[in-house]
Amino acid sequence: MAWRNHSIITEFILTGLSDDPHIQALLFVLFLGIYLLTVMGNLMLLLVIRTDSRLHTPMYFFLSNLSFLDLCFSSVTVPKLLKDLLSEKKTISVQGCLAQVFFVFITAGTEACLLSVMAYDRYAAICHALLYGQVMSSQLCVRLVLASWGLASLNSVIIVLLAINLDFCEAQTIHHYTCELPSLFPLSCSDISINIDILICSTLLHGLGTFLPIFFSYTRIVSTILRISSTSGRSKAFSTCSSHLIAVILFFGSGLIRYLMPTSGSSLDLLSSLQYSAVTPLVNPLIYSLKNVEVKAAVRRTVEKYLHYFR
Repeated sequence: MAWRNHSIITEFILTGLSDDPHIQALLFVLFLGIYLLTVMGNLMLLLVIRTDSRLHTPMYFFLSNLSFLDLCFSSVTVPKLLKDLLSEKKTISVQGCLAQVFFVFITAGTEACLLSVMAYDRYAAICHALLYGQVMSSQLCVRLVLASWGLASLNSVIIVLLAINLDFCEAQTIHHYTCELPSLFPLSCSDISINIDILICSTLLHGLGTFLPIFFSYTRIVSTILRISSTSGRSKAFSTCSSHLIAVILFFGSGLIRYLMPTSGSSLDLLSSLQYSAVTPLVNPLIYSLKNVEVKAAVRRTVEKYLHYFR
């Protein structure tokens, strides 16, 4: 795939999170801790779901895929951030920048689709409990995950094509800690009006296309739960959805702010990116383990099994 700009720019300079060496050292320790906890938390969730037969259900199949995505998503941006926090010159090649844009979109896009699929799974489990096993067959679950990856891949290719067709003349400083398309547009000397319109339309289509099924699923779920006569039944039904709702709010809230608001290089841009690329992958396994009785029990059984094995 040819790069079509006519400038001599071969790399971009990232401003990062701070210029102060002392603050950079503190941020390095902070984000190293976040990344290590993210990796350990998601690997633990993958291991528990894989080894515990009680969790071999559609809900936990989707959750294991979410953990894998969070591992990938965090690994696209955080290792580069850690390297830059220890470097005086924070640069990234044009090809590396494009690759980062692509992988940010494919992992984030797949996660958005998967959260939508998980909402449908909760709808089927609560609103059609007797038919749940037939509705959410293993074949359908695999197809839904593959479709999520496919749609996100198509969207990512379109997004990267927008960046490839940009001309960069002199400006090469990205006022961010990572390569994201909204931060690349201000550096271009091309007419970017069409590119911005396509990015906004793509974000809206992908965002609304995944968020609306979540909204309608939960509208039906809440309606069904409110008709349950017993308090314990309502509480149990709500508890199965609360973790997913928190994950949806954290992910969609920060993602839509980043890609629909005008890019300004402000602290809000940085915080929204950090929220969905670093914090959400860390928080997701905590949410699903601390608020889920089945996962907590499975973690306990797995730990006891491995402790017994090593004795």
